Parts: sequence; structure tokens; C-alpha cells
Amino acid sequence: MVLLSAALCSIWCVGILGRGYWTPDEPREADLAWRMSWQADKAVPLLAGEAFCEKPPLAYWVAGAAIAQFGASAWAARLPNLLYALVTALSVGLLARRSVDPLAGLAAAAAISTFLLSYQVAIWLATDAPLLASVAVALLGAYAGFYARGTWERLRGYTLMHAALAVGFLSKSAAAWVVPALALVTLVVWERRWRELWRWELYLGLSVQALVILAWVWSVYVGPDGPAHLKVFFWNNLVGRFTHLEAPQELQYAAGHRNSPGKYLLELPLYLWPWTLLVFAAIRRAWLTRRAPFEKRRAVRFALASSLPALAVLSLAATARNIYLAPALPGFALLLAWWVSETMRSADRWDVRALCGTAALLMVAVIACIAATALVGADSWDRLNSRAGFVAICLLGLAAAAALAVHAQMAARRGHVLRALFALLLAYCALLAGPASQLYRQVDAWQNLPSIGRAIATDAAGRPLILWAPDETTRALIDMYARTSVGLVAGPLDHASIERLSEKMAGDPQAVVVVQLPGRNVTATFRRVAAQLGLTLEQTRDTVPDPPAWASAIGLQVDRVYTLPNGRRYALLESRP
Repeated sequence: MVLLSAALCSIWCVGILGRGYWTPDEPREADLAWRMSWQADKAVPLLAGEAFCEKPPLAYWVAGAAIAQFGASAWAARLPNLLYALVTALSVGLLARRSVDPLAGLAAAAAISTFLLSYQVAIWLATDAPLLASVAVALLGAYAGFYARGTWERLRGYTLMHAALAVGFLSKSAAAWVVPALALVTLVVWERRWRELWRWELYLGLSVQALVILAWVWSVYVGPDGPAHLKVFFWNNLVGRFTHLEAPQELQYAAGHRNSPGKYLLELPLYLWPWTLLVFAAIRRAWLTRRAPFEKRRAVRFALASSLPALAVLSLAATARNIYLAPALPGFALLLAWWVSETMRSADRWDVRALCGTAALLMVAVIACIAATALVGADSWDRLNSRAGFVAICLLGLAAAAALAVHAQMAARRGHVLRALFALLLAYCALLAGPASQLYRQVDAWQNLPSIGRAIATDAAGRPLILWAPDETTRALIDMYARTSVGLVAGPLDHASIERLSEKMAGDPQAVVVVQLPGRNVTATFRRVAAQLGLTLEQTRDTVPDPPAWASAIGLQVDRVYTLPNGRRYALLESRP
């Protein structure tokens, strides 16, 4: 138990506290949280001073409080993610412990903490981490209420579910309701317990949700442009995810991240990595025991009801991103935990093969980490502050992971299931805490947008600043690190936007323009590797490029160019003398 907790805490700390803000999305979320730490009206999040009505403000309230206390560094903004990850692990662990046994509780907590998708959610600065934690608590309450033996136990369970869903709604709107609601409806139909839908205990807790949600809705409504903001929150951002709506281009949420038939199902093995084969083994065993007594199948039913219906519904949406499926992962973790408990009693050859295959997958991951470490190390060797430390930590983590993977395979072949499982978990954690921690530090150099923002602030000092066709990341980095008050010429690049920029420059010839340049400043090491693999990478120059055609047409020239190795490129334009 102690070693398991230490392993999970180590990978959380490395991913949450040990790196900067990365694109996509994190710079935008950081600016939203930073603004929330000092803005007067906290009902609506602000991106660079403008209302951002994609998500309710709870995640930004919490991150903003951490920023106000510890400063605007990345680790401070992500500090609440440690709490979200812990709540998720404890809730799923308690759910498995209650529905199966104590060993299953430990297995479920470990699984939900280490699935590739849930780990990404846990370490990423976004609203998905508190959403997953809320859904995990809601599922725990739903199970307690649905399978309660008395009125007060049922009331406590369903009230816990509603309280968690209220928090989840303030994190990511109605997305919090999807998995728990579908799970309950599926169980009612599956077990033909129609009376459950009419129990007063199920609906009494709705008052908790109503009180919390309506209080926030009212505070938005009475604020500036309240009705318009509520329309974006509840119409464009919810219904607009499933179908095309008549709305301005910036509110066409169905236009991005297009879905395709079977996308989630095809990508599911990646989301469940590295425990994909173990989940498949659990599904197989669940099918074989489909005629077992009800008490033995209760956990399986709840696990499937918590995962498969949400998978089906999301497959019908117009948009698709991997993180949308994260709230369904507790169901897969519970199914895997049930399999662990069953396998401890009697493991057949397919269970052993799943364990051996998982060990082989981790060995492949070790080889991939060796290649990535060698490539990134060669690319950044001259910039490393501690070359010996980089090499030592990477080699130690890789050696430990490889040795543990081999040990897990040997233990599985000898029938020591628990020992094999624990070795596999430690091997995976060794990769995330060892070489991954060093790779994160090098990726930070590619993602060092604060350095660009501060350089622009220095070079544009005393002159009006205009952003031309900026994306959300650009607006965030300028707002946080350069200047909070800027001119804005929205994209896309067309005749109308060029005319608007020309008018702004004519009104104030001393103004300077920030524009993102196309392409990336790919380093020589990556170009050589790409050439050996037969890949063609766009060549960019570190020197000042010729101004774009549209810039020359309105009398602008390049003053400064800002580049990150293997990262973004920006130019500062000024009027020609």
C-alpha cells in the first residue's frame, strides 16, 4: 500500500509540478486562471479580458486561488490537479472495494491513475481533471444508492451523487451528467428495476444541484451581457457539440475536432494503455461468467453500464477529442479491478497471456523511451544544465523499468499474478518518473512561450501593440507576459482583415504588430533524423525573414523574430520609415 501510494504520487508530481505550460490549450487555461485570480466579477471566465463562455468557472476559481497564493508559475496553477487525481483514485478505489473486495479497490485506484488517457487528464491544466474527479465521486454515490439496503443508505448515496454532479457541472457543464445518468438508466433497464426511477430518494438531492447551479446561472444573468453569455454556455457549447448551429464562426464548435464513425472504439486501446490487454482479458472473463449468480455479476454490470453507453453516445457527437471519453474510464477501471480479484482465485492461460503481453508492451515502451531519450538528448546536449544528471536519471529509470517488466513476465508464467501485476505497475511508474521527467524538461524549451511574451514586452515598450489574427494561445501569452491591453485584428487572413489592420496602422503609425509565422524552427538534429526516415520537414530560418506579402502591401517591415527550437515562431512588425 505504501509503495503503491509512493509510486502514484511520484508520477503525479512529475507530470503536474515538473513542467511548464504546453500547447495545445494549457496557455489558454493558464490565462483564464490568472485572470480569475484578480478579476472582480468571477462568474464568467475571461480570456485576455474578453468573456470565455465555453466552460463554467470552477476549475478557474480553484487554479486562480492557487495562483493568487503562490504566483503565476505552471506548478502553482496545476497544484489543484494533485487533489483532483487523489479524489479520483480514492473514489474509484472505494467503489471497487465496496462492489468487489479490498484488493480490487487497490487495483482500481492504480488503474484509473495510470490509464494513459486518465493520466493525461490528471496532469493537464484543464477542466477535465475536476470533471473526472466529480464523475468518480458521483459513480460511487450512484452505486451506493442503487444497491442500498435501506432508505437512509439510499438517500446518502444519491445525495452524494447529486452533490458531486453539482461540482462537475460547474467544472464542465452538462458533460458531468452523461456517464452517471446513462449508468443508472442502463442498470434500471438491465435489471428491470423500474421502481428505482420513482424513488423519492433519487430526486431529493436534485435540490443540491439546483441550488448550486442556479446560483451561478443567476450571477451570470445579472452581469454584463448575461443572456448572451448564457446562450453560449448552454446552447452553442452544448448543443453545438453535436450538430451545426447558426452562429458566428468563433462559436461553431461542431466545425473543429470532427468525429468519424468508430473513432472512439478504434482509439480505445490507446486510451487504456498500458493495461489494454488486461481490460480485454477482463471483458472475456466477464462474458464467460455471464450466467454466474447476481452478486458475482453486480460489479461487472455497473462497470459496463458506466462505460459502454457513454462510448456509444459520444460516437454520435459531431466533435470528438480523446478527453471527452475520460469520464467513462472509471467503469473500465472497475472492470479491470474485478478481473484482478477473479484472476487471483483462478487464472487461466488467457489471463497469463494478457499479463505476459502487457510486459512485452512495456518492454516496447522502454525501447521507445531509449530512442526518444537519445534523440532529445542529442538535440539539446549543448543546452543541458546537468548532462550527468540527465543521463543518470534516464538510465536508472530505463533499467528499472526493463528489469521489472522481465520480472513481471517470469512471475506471470509461474502463476504469481499479484506479483506480476505489481511489477508491471512499478515498471510503468519508473518510465514516467525517470526518463519522462527528463524529457519534460527538454520539451519545456520547445514550449517556452513566456520567454517570447517577455521579449515582446521589452521590444514593444512605449508603443501600441496590435495582435493580428491571433489564436487563443497567442492572446494568452501576450496577456500574461507582455501586455493586458492590446489592439486586436481578428482573422482569418483576407482582404477585409488586411483593410482593418491598415486602418489601425494609419491611425497610429507608431504601433507594432505581432503575428505568428507559419512553420516551426526545426533543429538540425530533427531534420537529420527526418531525412534518414524519408520525411520532409519545412525549412525555416533563424534570421529575419522577408515580410509577408500582405505586410509589404500596407507598409510594414519585420523588426524582430522570436523562435523556439522545434516550436512556434512570431514576428514583430513595424511601419517602414
